[in-house]
This record gives sequence, structure tokens and C-alpha cells, in this order.
Amino acid sequence: MGFFLSVHFVNAQDQKERKVIQLSGIVLNSDSTDAVAGVNIYVPKKGRGTSSGRFGYFSMPVLEGDSIVFSFIGLKKQTFKVPETVENDRISLILTMEVDEIALAEIEVMPYPTEAEFKQAVIAMNVVDPMSISRANMSPEMLLRWAESMPASSNENFRYFQQGQMLQNQDLYGPRPLRLLDPFAWSQFIRSIKRGDLKKRD
Repeated sequence: MGFFLSVHFVNAQDQKERKVIQLSGIVLNSDSTDAVAGVNIYVPKKGRGTSSGRFGYFSMPVLEGDSIVFSFIGLKKQTFKVPETVENDRISLILTMEVDEIALAEIEVMPYPTEAEFKQAVIAMNVVDPMSISRANMSPEMLLRWAESMPASSNENFRYFQQGQMLQNQDLYGPRPLRLLDPFAWSQFIRSIKRGDLKKRD
């Protein structure tokens, strides 16, 4: 019993004596031309980890003897082993990750079991003339229905806003003019009657 207790005490003492190291570095692609952002950097089964930043830089605390795993989708997973004894309390690392190419087997998709059945299906297909669809969509009734349901354009909204601003400015300096007493409005009304604008509306 005393032997097991002494062994457990020695192991616990060894774990306590492991020095904390600040591991930092940059993750690059296989050509060392571009930084790789978003690489998962972690110590398995320890709950410690981080990820590389926008420019591939990372920094995290580790212990002596830890195994650091670098993983990223589409790149080969790599492992870095921290030395058991490190003189300094910092380690700088430049890591290059290679592309993990996965070749899939060729798959031929056939909608019909045989070529003869495919030809028969193509011959029996009822193709609708696209011009007939266009003519139906361009009918006056359909265009009028679309025009009624169409929201106001940006120009119309701006014109409506400007009219509102003009009316507010008129209200600041006096009452609005009465259109029934405006001779220019009466002249425009008489001209519209002579042109037959009211008949066209009916």
C-alpha cells in the first residue's frame, strides 16, 4: 500500500513540475505563400485549444511534453510534440499544411435503365413552346394586373416626398392657395375638356 502511494505521489509531483510554455506561430499553406485562417489547434483530451486568426497567427499556453494537433478541412492533419525539457518559456513555430486530396470513384447516373427507354421517353415528351408562354405573359390584361400590384418606384417615392416637403413649406408661410380661385388651374381644366381627356378616361 505504501508503495502505490509513493508511486502516485511521484507521478503527481512530475505533473506539477511540468513547465507552462507559450506556443505561438503562423500556419501557412504547402507553398508557404498564403496564411491559413481558422485552423483548429488543440491538445487532445485536455480541453485546451485555439484557432489561427485572419493572418494564420495563433498563440496558446501548453505544457512540456504535450502533443498539439493542427487540423483543417481539406488539409492533412499534423501533430507537434512539445519537448520534455524547454529552456525558454516560449516556442515560435512556422507550420506548413499540405492539401489532403481525396479521389472519389466515378459514378455514372442514368435516369433510365437502357438507352432505348431513354430515347422513347424523349420522343414522347410534350414540349411547350416558350413563345406561347411569353405571349400569354405579355397580354394587356396580365400587364395591367402587374402594373396595379407593382409598388411605387424610387422616382415616384422621391416625387411624393418632394411634394410633401413643398406643402410643409407653404404651410409655414401662410394658408395653402385655393385651386378653385386659380385662373391657371381653370385654363388647364378648360383645355383638358377641349382635348377630350375626360372622354378618354370614361
